[in-house]
Amino acid sequence: MRPFTSTISLEEARRRLDAAIRPIARTERVRLEDAAGRVAAADVTAPMDVPPFARSAMDGYAVIAADTSAATRSNPVRLRLLDRIYTGQMSSVAIARGACAEIATGAPLPSGADAVVMVEETGKHGDQDVDIFAGAAVGQNVGRRGADISAGDHVVSSGDLLSPSRVGAIAAIGCADVEVFARPRVAILSTGNEVVEPGQALSPGQIFDVNRFTLGAIVSAHGGVPEPHRPAQDTVDALLASLDACAEAELIVFSGGSSVGERDLVVDAIAARGEMIFHGIAVRPGKPTAFAMVGGTPFFGMPGNPTSCLSNAYILLVPFLRAIARLPPHAPRTIRVPLGRRIVSAAGRHQFYTVRLRDGAAYPAFKGSGDITSLSQADGYIEIASDQSVVEEGTGVEVTLF
Repeated sequence: MRPFTSTISLEEARRRLDAAIRPIARTERVRLEDAAGRVAAADVTAPMDVPPFARSAMDGYAVIAADTSAATRSNPVRLRLLDRIYTGQMSSVAIARGACAEIATGAPLPSGADAVVMVEETGKHGDQDVDIFAGAAVGQNVGRRGADISAGDHVVSSGDLLSPSRVGAIAAIGCADVEVFARPRVAILSTGNEVVEPGQALSPGQIFDVNRFTLGAIVSAHGGVPEPHRPAQDTVDALLASLDACAEAELIVFSGGSSVGERDLVVDAIAARGEMIFHGIAVRPGKPTAFAMVGGTPFFGMPGNPTSCLSNAYILLVPFLRAIARLPPHAPRTIRVPLGRRIVSAAGRHQFYTVRLRDGAAYPAFKGSGDITSLSQADGYIEIASDQSVVEEGTGVEVTLF
């Protein structure tokens, strides 16, 4: 056995991770329908006005405002009807004094008109005339050309997260695609002679690979592209071959092989290919987590136990991945509730303790580091500081929701 000689605090681990962040520079063009949630890699400037014409903001009548200034219900102004204008068409008729045109919401304002009277303030007088019951000011009920976006405006800036509204703004200026930062490619594999992919037959002593799938789901949800690899055997040569096979990725994540056993050889493989930044964090679960640089590529060595692996993926991998993907920090929802049952915590280690929510309280859900149901049957987790050994029933706790 090769015991840990020391561990670093969670705060120190985060500091070292932050220092290693290098946001992705690779870019690609994507279709606009695929752009939501991506990060713009270049400024997008409007080549045109939006709307590209003055348009009616109401169903009503396009008029010359001066013609209507004296109009009231008891003394309406009568105007001659020249045209009916619908969306998607330009009128060929110019509005002169004493005339008007029926117009639909969103339809282009005809030449000569400078206001729209809403239909509720009008009345038909035969087929050719319209009575106006209220005066209109210049520009009333008219959306001017370029009122939304003017030619030359920055619609999106490089580094902006493309929300649905920003995607809509890009569509409004006629762009069918957009330059975005690529999603980081994340190589993922599990280590260990006992690990078998789901779908295969289990021999005595073997277990199905869990971590490749939980890590892949985490990566997909937080801006990366998971690139799964077959499990690596417990030999230095096999681990080195796996590291070499992952060399094209922007981030490498192994699970297992980073603890203290004689056959936990990830540390030896890292020594042959790169530089260990830390190995061992004073947290529970997930103490044997490692971080290294392998040929310039960031490397996470996650614990093999499923709960430890996934827990530290939420706590450490997600912030790191989102930063290199240029995404904003993750902000999970939290709620404050009383603890439903007393919890005893390991002294000297910052603990992430999974809980279930029931009847307005948080109840312990943690079974063990090797039990995936410690997380799959939990609603979230609470944090217990390293200097706190007991959290009593009834204590108000902050639950971070999954």
